[in-house]
Order: sequence, then structure tokens, then C-alpha cells
Amino acid sequence: MNNQSLNNRDVLHFKFPVGYEKFNRKQLYNFQLNRPYSFGYARFEDLKIVGSKIYSFNSWKNEMLSIAEKADREKRYMNSAFYYRAAEFYTKSWSPEKNVLYDKFSDSFYRAFKNDRIEKHQIPYENSFLSAIKINPFTESKGTIVIHGGFDSFIEEFYSMMRYFADSGYEVIGFDGPGQGATLRIHGIPITIEWEKPTGSVLDYFNKDNVTMIGLSMGGWLCMRAAAFEKRIKRVITSGHAIDYMKSMPSILRYIHVWCIEHWPDFMNRMAELKFKNRENTASWVVDHLMFITKKNRPMEALQLYLDLNERNISSDLVEQDVLILTSKNDHLVPFMLHGLQLKALVNAKSVTEKIFTEKDHAQNHCQIGNIGLALETMLDWLQ
Repeated sequence: MNNQSLNNRDVLHFKFPVGYEKFNRKQLYNFQLNRPYSFGYARFEDLKIVGSKIYSFNSWKNEMLSIAEKADREKRYMNSAFYYRAAEFYTKSWSPEKNVLYDKFSDSFYRAFKNDRIEKHQIPYENSFLSAIKINPFTESKGTIVIHGGFDSFIEEFYSMMRYFADSGYEVIGFDGPGQGATLRIHGIPITIEWEKPTGSVLDYFNKDNVTMIGLSMGGWLCMRAAAFEKRIKRVITSGHAIDYMKSMPSILRYIHVWCIEHWPDFMNRMAELKFKNRENTASWVVDHLMFITKKNRPMEALQLYLDLNERNISSDLVEQDVLILTSKNDHLVPFMLHGLQLKALVNAKSVTEKIFTEKDHAQNHCQIGNIGLALETMLDWLQ
């Protein structure tokens, strides 16, 4: 199915196509092709053409770069921005091309939306800055929404979501926290699990004390953690997070991994370096990106982040706000059984609402990729 054969949900600026497409036979590549398409940034015909040509990280970069440059020549700057972003995504952290592609993404993005009412802000944080963007509604504001991503996102990637809420009457603030987007690439700040600290800086800077906070993917864990300690957050929305990331693997494997990391760290580092060097799979990319966002030099040092993103540190029992949790039934990154663990842990929340998306909704994939429009409608209905 494609976006010509299905109804689109229209907001003032974006169309969110319905359907998870098969652009490539491997989920490693297919999900990342569906990602910009589902958010309304990419053309179906472009991704269909390059999807059949991708079989490695190198071919991914070359093919995405080719359609980015073509879109640039044709002045389709929104398309080119997110094709440059895609090319950057699977470029290894040590490659000098990574920063070049990031800069091309950023340049194309702000060229594409230069006439939109996007405010850019640099928020003081620990002797440096967090990067943020803000959109004001045309009408009197219904409230403030703060949004951020997680493991591998730039805040600009969620612009279509931000615009949807702004067009629905909300003031929307999006920020790159430590380890994300411009905050990492320009200001050099590595990720932290103490998300209440950057969140507090954002709320201080904009002088906000009654906000809805949305955390996407691993950002859901970070958002929940922030809400536990930052009570200026009054409503919490998460999509696609795990309450404990080590519990994404079977218990016996988790026990073996943790034991070996604690007792044989040097051996585990050598094994990881041998195992993931020059490999092209999800695990090798995750390890490389972990080292990038934590600014650690060895795999096991970076993997400490996954160990820290656990059920104890998220502090669910301290969350006292209204909570909405969006979960996709067939999420290939987060096992569905973790959804129930998060619900049970919210023992002191003012209210807890869950929404499970299935194949029938075309939103069964991670963070509802395939039907972002439905996810947004669900969030907006809950808010209103």
C-alpha cells in the first residue's frame, strides 16, 4: 500500500501516511526508511527506488546521499534534509563524514522551514548549552508541551509532531538533551540518565511550571525519570520505551552479561571489539552509537548506560502525575511484556492511561511508525 491509496491525516503543514511499507527486506534498513516517511518528510517514490538497492551500511549511505543531493538540486529541502539525516544515521561515529552529513541535514532543515515560526534557543546548562526550538500557536495557548527524543534522535525530527500540537493550539518546546542532536554534536555534552537536570534547565529558561512532557523511544524512560523528580511536569506521555533496558534480553543471558561485565571487564571489552568490528547489524550499530553518545572509548564503558537505564533508576514510584503510555504490540526493539511492568510500577500516579497499537492500526511498530497520525490523535484526545 502507499500514500496514494490510503487516506491521509492532514494538519496545516504535514500529511502523515498510513501504512508500514516494505522498502527493504531487512528490518535493519526498512524501519529506518519508514521513519522519515511516517513523519511526513520523505517521498514514497524516492524510498521505493533506493530501498531495493540497499544491502550494507555503505550502500545505505551512498543511496541516501544520492537522493539527498537530487532533492537539493530540485530545491526539495525538506526531503533533502531527512535524506541527509538518513545517510548520517548508519555512518560510524569515527567517520569524519558524520559531522559533515549532520551539518547538511541542519542546513537543509532550516532552509526548508525558514518561513515557519520556529524560534531557536540555546539554553544554559552546566557551563554549556542545550539546543532547543519553540513554536507558538496562532491562537491563545491551551498549554505548554515539552518534547524530546531518546537514543538516536535530533529534535528537528519531531518537528511535524511539534507543528501538529502547535496547530492544535499548544505552545511547543522541543529540546536536544545531553547526548542528542546539536547538544552533543555542537556543545559536546554526553548523555545522562538524570534527565530531571536538563529538563529543569529548560523549564527555568522558559519560566514554565505546568507542562505536558512527551518522551519518545528511550526518551520515554528519560521523561518518566524526569517526572519523578521534576514536579513542574504535570502530565507525562511516553511512546516506545522500556522500564528496564537490560530486561529486553532473556533473563539468563542478562545474568551472564552482567556477571561477565562485573568480573571480566577487560575480556568483555576485547570480545566486544572483536565481535562488532566491521559488522553490519543492529548490535554493532548500537554499540558504536552508545560509545558516541556517552563519549566513552570502550564498549563496556558505554554499555554502562544500558545497565543504568533500569527499573530502580527510573523511579516510577515517585511519579505522581497523569500518565499516558503508548505501546506498539510488535515493537522489534522493546518486548511487549515490559509494557505491563511499567504500568504496575506507577503505584502513585494520579492517573494512568494505556494505549496499545496493533497491526490493525498500522501502528504496531516501534513508536507507532506506520501511523504517526493516529498516535498524535491519541495524545491530543487525552490532553483535551
